[in-house]
Order: sequence, then C-alpha cells, then structure tokens
Amino acid sequence: MNDPALPNGPSPLFVLVHGAWHSSAQWAPTQRALAALGAASVAVDLPGHGFDAPLPGGYLLPDQPGLATEKSPLADVAMDDCAEAVLDTLQRVRAHARAVVLVAHSAGGGPASLAAERAPGLVDRIVYLSAFVPAGRPRFADYLGAPENAEAQGKGLPLGDPEALGAVRINPLSPDPGYVEELWSTHYHDTPRDRFDRWRTALSPDLPLAIPATPVTVTPERWGRIPRTFVRCADDRALAPAAQDLMIAEADRAVPGEPFTVRTLPGSHSPFAARPGALAEALVPRV
Repeated sequence: MNDPALPNGPSPLFVLVHGAWHSSAQWAPTQRALAALGAASVAVDLPGHGFDAPLPGGYLLPDQPGLATEKSPLADVAMDDCAEAVLDTLQRVRAHARAVVLVAHSAGGGPASLAAERAPGLVDRIVYLSAFVPAGRPRFADYLGAPENAEAQGKGLPLGDPEALGAVRINPLSPDPGYVEELWSTHYHDTPRDRFDRWRTALSPDLPLAIPATPVTVTPERWGRIPRTFVRCADDRALAPAAQDLMIAEADRAVPGEPFTVRTLPGSHSPFAARPGALAEALVPRV
C-alpha cells in the first residue's frame, strides 16, 4: 500500500481502537504482525472494555441471574469519555513517532473520529476498519438501521432493552448453542470454531449505549483535513459491505477535498482474529 500523506522512512506508529465488546487484547495478533513488519503500535482500552471493565452482577454466576434486566454498570459512560481515552493515548505517543496512524474498528469509529476532530494535529492518517464514519450521519445507529445494512446478521444477539439497561448487552458466555452459533456467524465466521470459543470468552457483555447512540460531529476543517483510509471487509455479516460503502460515499460527499483511499480485505468483520497478518499488511504503508 502506498499512502503519499506519510513520508518515506520507518513505519509510523499505529494507535489501535477496538470495536464493541472487544478490548486492546484482541489486537495482540495484529500487533505481533505489525512488529514483524517493523511497525510499532499501541492498543487502547475504551471505557467499559478490557480486563478492568465492571461486569453485570450475575454474568459470571450459575444461570446468569438478572442478565437481561440488570442495569449496566457502564450506563453513565459517555462518548466524551471514550474520545478522551483515545486522545490521551494520542497525546502520549505523538512526541515519540515520526507519524501516527489512528486505526478504528467498527463502533470504535465514533470515539476515534471525535478524538481526531478535537486534535487533528495528533493524527497523520485515520484508518476505518469496517468502522463507523460519522461524516454523513452522526450516529452509528443511523447506519446500523439503514436499508443498506438489512442483510447484516446478529439481530438475536442483544439482550433486554438497551435503553433500560444503558448498554447494548450480549452474552459471550451463553450456554445456548444456537446463540453461540449466531455470535460466531455474525462476527467471526472465518475464524476456526475452536479458536472462536477462546476469543468469545474474552469479550465483554456490555457496550455503553452512548457509543452507538450519541451523535458525533466532524468538520471539514478539522477531521476532514486528515488523510483517511477505509478497509472494507468483503464478507462482513455484522456491518454489511453495502453499509460500509454508504458511509464511504456519504463521507466523500460531505468532505470532497480529502476522499477515502479504499482497500478491501476478504472475509469477516474480525480480520484481527481470522487473518492478522493480512490486516497488518493492509495497514503498513509501502514505499
């Protein structure tokens, strides 16, 4: 890949932002692949994700009592909190890198975009890996519910009422084979099932509702001046390729002066699990 916005020389530093229910840990295979290509990286834990995230009280108990009704301990997490976590990392690494590439996956596109809007001088390129781009429509939910995303799977994964819970809750530890099959088919269908069983146990059950529901405003003068790449996932069953293309097209209409560079990876919504080496190759500039 050749990204003319990045100068020749050593690889830039990558700041990696995970999507819903994931954490910095899921980036580890991609980080190893990036390191093999000579690229340094830092992975961010958004608030409410990672090993320090609080869990619903019954999540780890037998029969998971109250899982569909207990209010989320993350209900008060705001989009601003998530953007600040990204900004904090960008500020800490900026002085040590010749260039910084901000990479966001899926729902992580909201916090990453807001961070870039607030401090565009900290980011040399922003990469959306099948991720929410708010330039055309301000909420991720606006694209998830669009007709272009009608073929997406996973409609049976959320538990309870997200408004009442304050979170979009799933059950990665579900004992129901049908539920586990839907989770695999939606997010990880090209990851071998034995590996997927390990991956799903590391997921968090709650996505703070603010992440898909809060409007994110970006401007041509700030976010729009950052060169941007969209990495499409060609067989994505969580965010349909048609919805990915809609976000790209609407962003390019909103900010025509800096259109997306678009690349396509084969496979599912989770290339960091199925093909981290190919993902790293797609991220690192070729000069």
